[in-house]
Amino acid sequence: MSTDDDHRGPPDDVQLQSMRSFAESLRGQFETLVSEGPRLAREAREVSVTERSSDGLVKVTVDPRGAILALDLDPRIYRRPDARALGESILDTIRRASEAAQERVLDIFEPVVPRDQMRVQLQGSPEDVLEDVQDRLNRREGM
Repeated sequence: MSTDDDHRGPPDDVQLQSMRSFAESLRGQFETLVSEGPRLAREAREVSVTERSSDGLVKVTVDPRGAILALDLDPRIYRRPDARALGESILDTIRRASEAAQERVLDIFEPVVPRDQMRVQLQGSPEDVLEDVQDRLNRREGM
């Protein structure tokens, strides 16, 4: 069984130049990551973000992965006891803090890893990461 790939023939000069350029770009990106990576990783590990709820009664601090480091509840929450509203406020504040922490990590790595690629690394499963790499390679091959 043959496919269209079997009949494409050797790459032309434009395709070869594109592949060389892509390979050179990857090599440069890799070298920068090797030299700067340890410092950037340390900096990213030190990220912590504190957010307050809109009413100021909830304060949450998270680490770079969004894990809660601190949760402070202002005693004024007892003036109007509403467990459901308090729970929603806590969850919303955690979500905003986690998103802000992730954005800081993306900012730290942006000089060496494109933001969209780093986002896949942070948010994706191993399958998502592999699919992202395959998609990028396939786009380059199609040039």
